[in-house]
Amino acid sequence: MTKIRKATKADVPQIFAFVRALAEYEHVPPEKVHATEAGIERDGFGECPLFHCLLAERNGKPAGFAIYLYNYSTFDGQLALHIEDLYVVPELRGLGIGKELLAYAAAIAVELGSRRLQWEVLDWNLPAIEFYGSLGAQFVDQWRNMRLTGEAVEDLARFVSCSQEDAVA
Repeated sequence: MTKIRKATKADVPQIFAFVRALAEYEHVPPEKVHATEAGIERDGFGECPLFHCLLAERNGKPAGFAIYLYNYSTFDGQLALHIEDLYVVPELRGLGIGKELLAYAAAIAVELGSRRLQWEVLDWNLPAIEFYGSLGAQFVDQWRNMRLTGEAVEDLARFVSCSQEDAVA
């Protein structure tokens, strides 16, 4: 039997373990994973959480997780729910656990009055793409993800003029 529940601070070590396992699955080298248990606790379970986490348990054992956060659709004029990470342990895939995690996230979105649940999938992850398609998810092909990281973020931030520093704070 599968149980989905909201994670608590006591779950931080398991969340961290899932983050590491997901990174390995996605071929992210360990030195590129900068997450820590302390950071997960601070950012997910502090006074003002930056993300939320759902945990799946199968027969009382950890089975997977979904990290989600909120964003805002200016065109829809409402809150939306973004799934940052979804992971099910390999030996339990195909049992409906991923669907249950997504269904729980969808129920949270609906409860908040949102009609949008979104996430990203790696283009080589064909099993996930097929699974998401079976749920009715569609690619938003006209949009391309853009990202600045590390020094590029810092370099761009240097363009803030002294007169604009008050606006940044």
